[in-house]
Amino acid sequence: MKLRFAPSPTGHLHVGNARIALANWLLARKLGAELVLRLDDTDVGRSKAEFAQAIEEDLRWLGLDWDTSFRQLDRLAAYAAAAERLKASGHLYPCLETEEELNYKRDQRLKQGRPPIYDRGALKMTAEQLARAMENGKRPYWRFKLSGTTVEWQDGVLGRRAVKLPSLSDPVLIRADGSPLYTFTSVVDDLETGVTHIVRGEDHVTNTGVQLDIWRALGGDVRKVQFAHLPLLTDADGGPLSKRIGSLSLRQLRRDGVEAASVTGYLGALGTSHDPSPATPRQLLESYDLAAVSHSSPRFDPRQMLALNRKLLHAMPFEEARPHLPAGADAAFWDAVRGNLDLMPEAKHWWEVVRGHIAPVEQPEEAAYLQQARELLPAEPFDAETWPRWTDALKAATDRKGKALFMPLRLALTGEDHGPDLKTLLPLMGRARVLERLSA
Repeated sequence: MKLRFAPSPTGHLHVGNARIALANWLLARKLGAELVLRLDDTDVGRSKAEFAQAIEEDLRWLGLDWDTSFRQLDRLAAYAAAAERLKASGHLYPCLETEEELNYKRDQRLKQGRPPIYDRGALKMTAEQLARAMENGKRPYWRFKLSGTTVEWQDGVLGRRAVKLPSLSDPVLIRADGSPLYTFTSVVDDLETGVTHIVRGEDHVTNTGVQLDIWRALGGDVRKVQFAHLPLLTDADGGPLSKRIGSLSLRQLRRDGVEAASVTGYLGALGTSHDPSPATPRQLLESYDLAAVSHSSPRFDPRQMLALNRKLLHAMPFEEARPHLPAGADAAFWDAVRGNLDLMPEAKHWWEVVRGHIAPVEQPEEAAYLQQARELLPAEPFDAETWPRWTDALKAATDRKGKALFMPLRLALTGEDHGPDLKTLLPLMGRARVLERLSA
């Protein structure tokens, strides 16, 4: 059993890619299969080395690994050899029509009420005509002659699926410059590297029908490969996720401070009846089941993922959090602030509150009250009882209660109108800093 994850290094991985990568990893590791990372980089105009490096970094950040990897650019000779076999068997034929000519043909078919598929006009071209055109500087591109059958398979997620090939245009497999396209290279790689299970997005269902036809033409046994297509993610409102995919790249989520276990835990449960919880890929292994994935498109709601992130941070022990905290932060600080964090970088702000500097909040109407607070501030050492003793004294002296009692103090001491319990923050701040901020 062998699986592969095959991203194109033309941009950063987003949550949709991550869901496919996670599904492949979980199946491979659960069933003892080999997992291959294949970089589909034949689009040399858009593929970049920095994106290839970022893909590997982001996958490792998620907690995913792989057994072997390769780049399609290193296999151009294999694609050329496979193309020659298809030409020799009559499955690949040359075409010379320009884009303008093809558009005209499509328009004419539409006006006639016929489907706008390619009419195979190039098959009428003789060898002499092709030779003359090439002598005049034209270079053909090559189409695959579909078999005209209906291709069926039992999908691992979607159930029985069928693609009617007569309703499709013969796909271009080789460009005029000789470069191969994904539809072709993917089949050659899967066939020659022995991939047995292909797990990818539902947008590839039609591709699967075409690629199984190519698979047969290359002499492959289609019974030796199984497919599973995961329904595509939508946004929280059920619309296309692609419109906001930039903000949902793994790179951006990392910059924002989202924990990897929040991403994998959410994606692992998405589209199933399981309640999501923060989890590393290895923690998901036992419960993950591809058959439990729904046929309908699941909604990716960043708010739900952030709720998992909060849950993870609130339960995270200090030793696990320590590498991500500001220098000098101790367990007392972490215990004081973690219950108010949505994202780990927010801890830096609260470190500034208890150990650094904050911008004072103007409260001219509270000047007299804050002066009283200075005068009634207990002596050190500060502990968990300092805050209740102080506020009890202020309540007795001023008759204030509720927000009128607490809010001016919170604003003066933290610069925020909400946050961690001042009972725990006060001992971390120390008396000198409290007096200074009350004066400011």
